[in-house]
This record gives sequence, C-alpha cells and structure tokens, in this order.
Amino acid sequence: MPTRLWNCVLVVTAMAAMATSGVLMPSFTQAKEEMLTFDLDRIIELALERNPAILRAKSVIDENEGMRTQAGAYPNPTIGGQTGSGALRDPSTGPRVSEYGMTLQQTVEWPGMRAARQDAADAGLSGATVGLDEAKLNLIAEVKGIFYELLLAERTVDLLQQNLEIVQEVARIVRARVRSGEGPQFEAVKADVEVLKAKQEMTKAKNAVRVKLVALDTLTSGALGFRYKVQGDFRSLRDHLDPERLAARDLSQHPVIKRQSKLVEQAEFTVTKERQGRVPNVTLFGAYARETGREGVVAGVSLPTPIWYRQQGHIAAALGTQRKEEAELVRTRNELTRAINQHAREAETAQEQILVYEEGLIKQAQEALRIAQLSFRQGASSLLDVLDAQRVQRQITVDYNQARFELSLALTRFERAVGGSL
Repeated sequence: MPTRLWNCVLVVTAMAAMATSGVLMPSFTQAKEEMLTFDLDRIIELALERNPAILRAKSVIDENEGMRTQAGAYPNPTIGGQTGSGALRDPSTGPRVSEYGMTLQQTVEWPGMRAARQDAADAGLSGATVGLDEAKLNLIAEVKGIFYELLLAERTVDLLQQNLEIVQEVARIVRARVRSGEGPQFEAVKADVEVLKAKQEMTKAKNAVRVKLVALDTLTSGALGFRYKVQGDFRSLRDHLDPERLAARDLSQHPVIKRQSKLVEQAEFTVTKERQGRVPNVTLFGAYARETGREGVVAGVSLPTPIWYRQQGHIAAALGTQRKEEAELVRTRNELTRAINQHAREAETAQEQILVYEEGLIKQAQEALRIAQLSFRQGASSLLDVLDAQRVQRQITVDYNQARFELSLALTRFERAVGGSL
C-alpha cells in the first residue's frame, strides 16, 4: 500500500475511534466561533491596567517622590585631609617628621529657604498624584470614543448587509423577468451594477470595523487579542441636562483644575524659596593641624556677602512662572466651562434628533420600502422605485445610528468636562 494512502487510512481510523469513544473533534467552524467577547467596562479596566499613559503618570509620581526626598535632604559635610614630611630649617635639627592635618566643613541652610523648597516639592508630588486621575479620565474618554465608533461601524455593516440582500433579491427578480422577456436587458445590467456597488460598500464597511478593532486593542496594549468582538449599545439620555446650571457648578475638584492649582501652589512656593535665598547659607568649619614643632585646632564660620547680586533674576523668573501658571488655571477653568455648555447642548440636540426618528420616521421608511418591494414583485412598480425607497430607508437608518453615536460621544465628552460620570 502506498505511504500516502496508508497515512489517510490511519487518520480516518483515528477519527472514527475518537468519535466512537465520545471525544468531540474540533472543527474549523468552532475555532472560528470561539472569539473572546468584551464589554465596555472590561475594556476600560484592561486599558487602565496596561495603557502606557497610565504607566507614564505613575512614573511622574515616582519622579516627584524622589524630588521631595531630594528637597528634604541636608547638605553633606566636606571632610578633607593632608599629610607630608617636614623638618625645621632654622635652626636645623636634622631629623624629619611627618606632618598631617584634617578639615571639616558643614553648610547650614537658611530655614526659610529650606521650608519653601520642601513645600514646593510637596505641591509637585500632589500635582503628580492628581495627574494620574487626569490621565485615567482622559483614557476612559478615549476608550469610550473608540468603542462607540466601533459600534457605529458594526451597525453600518449590518445595515449594508440588509441592503445587499435586498438588492440581490431584486436582481434575481429582474433577471428572471429579462429571461422571460418581460423586461428589457438594461434593467438586468442596472440591477447587477447595484449589487456590485452594495458589495463594494460592504467591503469598505468591514475594513472600517477592522481598523476600529485594532485601535481599541491598541489602547489596551494588545490585551484584547487579534480576534475579538464587543458587546454593548449606544448611550441614552435619561434626564434633561441644564447647560447653564452645569456650567456654573464648582470645578475645584476636577482633576485638571486640581493639577493646575497644584502647579500654581508650587510656583508660589518657588517664589518664596528664591526670596528666602537672599539670606546666605552659613558654612561652619573646623581644622586640626599637626606640623613640625606646632599643633593647632581651628574653628570658624564662612558667610557669603550678598552685595552685588541679591537673587533679582531668580525671583523675577519665579514670578513669571507663577503668573503663567495662574493664567493657565483661568484658561483651563474657562475651557472646561465652555466644554460643559457645548457638550450638554450637543447631547440635547442629538436626543431631539433620535426622538424624531423613533417617533415614526424609521417605521415610515421601512413601510415605504416594504410596499415598494411588494409592488415590484407584483409588477406594479419599477426597479427605480425600489432603489429609491431603499436608499431613503438606508439613509434614514444611517442618520439614526449617527445621531445615537453623536449622543454617546457628547455624553462621553461631557463627563470628561465635568470630571466624572453622570
């Protein structure tokens, strides 16, 4: 028996034995269907665990913790020593002796400057800690935005699939009529063109879904995998949003405002530190020397004299930084107020559009398409009538899905502007 035939017999025998013993054979269909499914909450959780933006924010906290430790450190003492050989030259005694000496210097910082430097470091650490909350807020908004874009792309694929099935059904009817002599040949050509256009649109829509899947997986640093699917729906607006009332709310607890406030506080302490720096640090020193015929102990103090320069440049630069951070705080507050008002009105507008579609426009378009299809099958209407009704129904559905997407996106941006979920 040839080797290839013998191998085939072995494979068939093994499969039969596994089937007899009750072992289920994996199929390509099962492998294809075994895709992990993620909802929005799980995707956000994975993104917060693995996204490099969060890791970077945590590293900034570690950096500022090191700077706080550095700000609280005391200046190290300076220890010096020297040795050598010496002898009396006048009168000369002949023998030589070893000479040596030691010095010790310790700088004592001015307490006011030290305290201001530590306060500035503490403010920087607090700002970095709040920066982690800001990074999480931005990442959650970004994940939600991509998630809703993916939902919109999938809804578009579903709609185009329905459109393709309708066009294919119409094309079969047209070709049957052409073969029986009930319709002109160009009707079949027109129907085939519509089928081709529908397939091309389907291909583009599926590619858009793949792009969004990759983008969402990138935000989790590959935690979702190469093949996965999502479950969820667009958001809905349950309560009325009052833009004026929301814009007037206290934003002091917003992560962006808190972080910028800490930067202003850090700049204020830096100004204090530079002003305290006009008082010079004192250096205490002592020395012991053993020389030929002499032994001595010396102690003293060194005090720089600020005559020519009294920190004018450092103070001016620190004041400029403080004014810049204060202006940035005002700008940030105004920007958040504008964003709250804008996104609240965007959500209200999208909700009004959704109600228009849901209160009858979608049903009317579907009913018009159904009547046009029925009339076409009975020969009472033309191919153009069906295609027109189909385009209207598809466009209304596309606009409806777009309005739901815009509502979800507006609510996501609104939550980002107010600093938390609704």
